[in-house]
This record gives sequence, structure tokens and C-alpha cells, in this order.
Amino acid sequence: MTGPSEPQGDRSRGGGRPTGGQRGERPGRRGEGTSREGRFGADRRDRRPVRPAVDLPRHVAYQAIAAVHRDDAYANLVLPAMLRDEGLTGRDAAFATELTYGTLRHTGTLDAIITDAAGRDVQRIDPPVRDALRLGAYQLLHTRVPAHAAVSSTVDLVRTVGPGATGFANAVLREVATRDVDGWVAKLAPSAETDPIGHLALAYSHPQWIVRAFAEALGGDLGETARLLIEDNERPPVHLCARPGLADPVELADEVGGAPGAFSPYAVYLSGGAPGELAAVAEGRAHVQDEGSQLVANVLATAPLDGPDGRWLDLCAGPGGKAGLLGALAAQRGARLTAVEVAEHRARLVTQATRGLPVTVLNTDGRTVGADPKLPEGHFDRVLVDAPCTGLGSLRRRPESRWRRRPSDLPPLTRLQRELLTAALRAVRPGGLVGYVTCSPHTVETHVTVTEASRRAGFPIDFVDARPLLPAGMPGLGDGPTVQLWPQRHGTDAMFMALLRRG
Repeated sequence: MTGPSEPQGDRSRGGGRPTGGQRGERPGRRGEGTSREGRFGADRRDRRPVRPAVDLPRHVAYQAIAAVHRDDAYANLVLPAMLRDEGLTGRDAAFATELTYGTLRHTGTLDAIITDAAGRDVQRIDPPVRDALRLGAYQLLHTRVPAHAAVSSTVDLVRTVGPGATGFANAVLREVATRDVDGWVAKLAPSAETDPIGHLALAYSHPQWIVRAFAEALGGDLGETARLLIEDNERPPVHLCARPGLADPVELADEVGGAPGAFSPYAVYLSGGAPGELAAVAEGRAHVQDEGSQLVANVLATAPLDGPDGRWLDLCAGPGGKAGLLGALAAQRGARLTAVEVAEHRARLVTQATRGLPVTVLNTDGRTVGADPKLPEGHFDRVLVDAPCTGLGSLRRRPESRWRRRPSDLPPLTRLQRELLTAALRAVRPGGLVGYVTCSPHTVETHVTVTEASRRAGFPIDFVDARPLLPAGMPGLGDGPTVQLWPQRHGTDAMFMALLRRG
């Protein structure tokens, strides 16, 4: 296991808000004050570098966790920079990465345990001390770190970030150490018989509303819901996409020490490492992309189509993974892809991701179909709508997302999804195909959005069964015509796809 390979997706710093504080300074530099106690516990007025009292992997993990909670940073953006700044590689980087992502995934359950062990609500604990306790509790309950080492190192950490709380931290962690995680769940979780959702939420560290949404999408199967939650808490695999015409997946697997994927004809599984440093990625022969994303893009590209087939459209293209695959497929078939992205920095990422491919990038709003002369109505043969969504299908890759998302996020997102899908249906020619994709299994982002948009289209829309377009032998694809992929069934993110043909 190597730390830098944990996250996948948009790796640029442009995708998130500033993570170093009010002034947007880069977090993690030696001597910079990135918490109110300073980088290594020094007063903000003293900018001299101070070495941490604990080992660097633990301290880097603490700084990353603190940045996530204090600054709304994203772990996949701040942690790699901190690892580079501190020169952590190999086992040290892997340990820091495990501590960071594991603590963030299990925050909900850890907070319940700390609340009980401390005799006060975790939200009443000073934030720097609270984050240190989370890190210590994770080591006690989820790693092989000896209890004495987890306690003493955390107390040392508290001494640098909250000096007056060392005795409190020691007492809390010693109480945490009196039970294993199963013992704490047995004590604190609601009854599985009387409150199954509440039990699963605490046992597997997900908000109750997300557990409920997963259970609904899985037809009420609580056993499979539990398996999904368990999978969400595992370290995610790293998948590469071997771009067709530019790389052979078997040869790429040999080159990078990986293995060909189970389902996507372009997938390569990596065992670890830093995929961004691979020559194939740097040269544009491959890119990092979950196998589920590869599969749904390939379904749209390979679905049978009558009539012309040279004008393709990706209506929500940032940061460029699906556009990269579609562009490579388009190059093989004499087609051209128009990739639309409303955010300027993400449009630049799409341009970088599709360099050398027959792709035109437009920095505009996809909902302007018909109003923008570059997005005429009834013009495109194949259209992809990879709609902005809650991202509930990729919680294993973005561990902080489960604690940031709220049910109140759904109404504006689903409205945007319907508007984008409606625009896509206007953009496609009669007889053409639209693929609607979300990385969320929430029914209001999937079936409800598709049903509403197709009903309001103003012209006939036919659902195409997407299942036969996926590789033979894929299990658990349901009754169709839409497809929902799952981590616990397919080893992919929870990608949803509906394939629609305009009449």
C-alpha cells in the first residue's frame, strides 16, 4: 500500500477552494501557520520552523485532517502537497495516507465513541484537540498500532496543538482503548431490530440519510446495504484507462506492473504507487479513471446508431476523464467531440486531458443549447450528460464528502440535472443517443431525474436497454433498461446510466 495512490479523480488544485486559510496560502509548508497554534504548535507570531514532537507521518496526517475540517479542504488535494513538502515517501507516506483517509471515513463513529469516552459532546471539544483525538482513536480501533503508542503519540500531538488538554486527551484515549470497535458499536449503536438504519449508520460510519438512500436504491436489502457501506470504508483501487488507439491495456499492465481490468476493455488495475508519475499518464496514453466511468462512456460510444455518427458532445466535460476516452474513440472512428465545461479552470483541465485528440473544448454553460451557435439544436449524434451530483457513489474516494453533503443539496442539484438533460435531448438529432450518467445511486438523481426530463421533452424519447451493451457476465445489472453499478458488486464507483434515443 502506498499513500499517494489513494485518491482518484480531479487532482488539480483548481478544483477546490483555497485550503491554507483566509489568504489562500498553500498548506503544509515548513514553518507556515496552518492552524491557530501554528504549523508545529508555535504561536502565529513566530514563523520559525519547529519540528513536531511526534513522528512526521502522524503529524502530516493530523495537518491534513485539520485542513479538511477547518478550511473545507479536500484530502486528495492537500495531502499530496504535504507529503511532498515533508519529503515523505514509501512506508511513511503510506502510513500518513492510511491515517488521513481512514480517520476521515470513520469520523462519524469515532465522534460517537469520543463523545461517550469524554463524557461531553465531541463538538464541545476544542477543534485541534478534537482532530487529534480522532486520529488517536482511529489508530486504537482500526490499525495494528499498539495501544500505548497510539495514546502516547496522540498525547504528544495534543501537547503541540492544545497544550492544556494533554491530561484530558490521555484519559479519553485510555477509555477508548477499553473496547474494540465492535464493543463500542454494541454499546452505542441503536438496535438493528428496532432502528436498522441508525444501527448501520453508526456501525459503518455514514450519515443516516445516506444509508437510507442506499437502502432504497438497493430495494430495501439491508444486508447488501451493509456490504456497500463496508466497501465504502475500504481503500479504493486505482484504475487506469488505456486510451484506445494509444495504448493496449495488456501491454500497459505489463509496463506499470498492474493487471487488466475485469470488465472495461480499457481498464488496468494498479496495486499502488503514484499514477500521476507514470510515463503512460504523462504522455497521454492513459489516464486515471474509475472502471465504472469507462464502462458508461463506452456504452454511449458503442450503442448501435442509425444514420450519421461523426458529431459527439460531452455536455459536462470537466475534469476530462470521459472526454479523454470519448475523444480517443472518436479519433478511431473519424468522429469529433465537442466538450463543454462551464467552469473555466475545469475547462482548462479538459483541454489538457484531450490534447492531441479530435476534441473542441467550449467554456460555456451546457444549458445554452440552441442559444449558443456552437451548440445547435438537433445537431449531435451522441451526447453524454455526466451531470453534477452529490457524488454519493464515490464516497470511498472522497471520504470527507459523506460528512459535508446534506439532503438540502438535492433540490438545486436535481433541478440542474433536469435542465442539463433537457438541453442534451434538444442537442441530439432525431434518432440520436443521449447517455445520462451520475456518480450517485440516489433515486431522485437517477430515475426521478430521467423520468421527469424525458416526460417534459416535448418529443418522443425511448429508453434503450443499456445492459446488453456492457460486457457479458457482469453480475447484478438489474431489470433494466437503466444500469446501476456498485462497489460491492462490480468493484466500481456507484455509477448510474440511462441511455435515451430521441424519436
